[in-house]
Amino acid sequence: MIGRRVSTLLMGALLCLASAPRVGRSTLAHLERGFDQRIEAFNVDDPFMLLGSTRGVYLENYGAVFTAEVNLVTGPAITPFRPKLTPVEIEKLRQKKLGRLPQIRQVMRDMLVTSATALKTVPPEQQIVVGVSLFYFSWENSSGLPGQLVLQAKRKALIDFEAGRLDANGLNASIQEMVY
Repeated sequence: MIGRRVSTLLMGALLCLASAPRVGRSTLAHLERGFDQRIEAFNVDDPFMLLGSTRGVYLENYGAVFTAEVNLVTGPAITPFRPKLTPVEIEKLRQKKLGRLPQIRQVMRDMLVTSATALKTVPPEQQIVVGVSLFYFSWENSSGLPGQLVLQAKRKALIDFEAGRLDANGLNASIQEMVY
């Protein structure tokens, strides 16, 4: 009878361990807040506009994925007193957004490294992914601008960079970028 109870307790403990998530929600939430803060504090005088909060999820046997929606430039607003922008103003906004693309890429790249370092329980061969959907008003000219940027890399390359075992060129070569 005692043996039966012990084996039942051991089975229960094993089931609890098996169902424990590899990455806890609190860790993901901490990284989400950090990414939000980086986006919002990037340039105090001319900030990116974060629309909603970053969301992160861990996918077993794949890795961690973080997504956000960002307006690269807080442009002129359409109001009853200004119902329409001129073509020159619309083009100026488009050019400014084009100029901000390298900056959002840098913020995303930094987030990859930060996430890889913080997510110690994610195996090194799994991926860390940061995706940003870019917001455009219906009146904007978004030609030549992406709708979404996605950066991903294996956690191992990211932690090797953070530890000084991989230089910036090696890191850049290990990051896969998808533009949609």
